[in-house]
Amino acid sequence: MRFGSAPPRCGGQSSSPTMAATMKKAAAEDVNVTFEDQQKINKFARNTSRITELKEEIEDKKKQLQNLEDACDDIMMLDDETPKIPYQIGDVFICHSQEETLDMLEAAKKNLREKVEALESRVESISQVLSELKVQLYAKFGNNINLEADES
Repeated sequence: MRFGSAPPRCGGQSSSPTMAATMKKAAAEDVNVTFEDQQKINKFARNTSRITELKEEIEDKKKQLQNLEDACDDIMMLDDETPKIPYQIGDVFICHSQEETLDMLEAAKKNLREKVEALESRVESISQVLSELKVQLYAKFGNNINLEADES
């Protein structure tokens, strides 16, 4: 036995800050994931994927709409004496007068605008579902779950 030395610690709590952080982390990792929780996480993932697809589709439709508007502008610049303007329907080009072609382009633009509006309303409804799921999942899992989209 040595004199003057501190007695060894026996099975008590450590006062080390890293030990406390490790214990806190271990307690946080002990959150049980139920079947319902897993279903919510899966639903969140599916809806996030779907919303990304819809946003890409909206961008594509907006580019098509811009192309139609550019075509309308180009046709308006033509002389009224231009005999016929080819208009593609499917794989076939049909020649129409300037007025008929403008009417067809306006109808196509209206159709695309309606599709964009429908897609945007679907994105809005899915966004509402996602925010509800975020609230529920963050309430249960806190910082142990990351539901934010990667901006890479």
